[in-house]
Amino acid sequence: MKSDIPVICLQRLPIYLNYLKSLEGGETYISSGAIARALNMGEVLVRKDLAYTSATGRTRVGYNRDELVAALEDYLGCNNKKKAVIVGAGGLGQALLSYGGFINYGIEIAAAFDNDPSKIGKEIAGKPVFDVNNAQNGIRETGAELAVICVPAYHAQEVVDMLVNCGVNAILNFAPVLLKVPENVNVRNIDVAANLAILASSV
Repeated sequence: MKSDIPVICLQRLPIYLNYLKSLEGGETYISSGAIARALNMGEVLVRKDLAYTSATGRTRVGYNRDELVAALEDYLGCNNKKKAVIVGAGGLGQALLSYGGFINYGIEIAAAFDNDPSKIGKEIAGKPVFDVNNAQNGIRETGAELAVICVPAYHAQEVVDMLVNCGVNAILNFAPVLLKVPENVNVRNIDVAANLAILASSV
């Protein structure tokens, strides 16, 4: 992915991709206006976002839908298969292991790691659960480049330190804590409770 795109724009590209893939049959071409109306966005905003990809629209015609899907998939790296691991096989970790949508973006969840003896050595949603104490070897064996942290806040820093030592530099963090990582490590923090609180404040 390119580094010049604003994060907020990058976050919208999967929304466009999912919408376009949800369309069955219909016209070969689709305009930025049609996409904007369907997603309740501004047409200029949609056009600017799509300009970051290799897709080119035609005046009064729009984008070839298949070509636009391919351009979005290419920009998002969906065709570059990557493996990820989940650290923490509790309720949230298990839900993510069972989620089938990662494959749409070329991501395969290879395994999970946990410290619960009742889970270690078993499978959840067809994915093996390994001992987190042996995670360094396990992560290297899976060849994972991505990781998802689903552990309590008080364990999150030691987990991220372990992941960084294993060479993982792209991490999705669900623990409600700010993690300290080297500059070359990309961490995205997802605080579900905080986001729900923001929504609640508008009710």
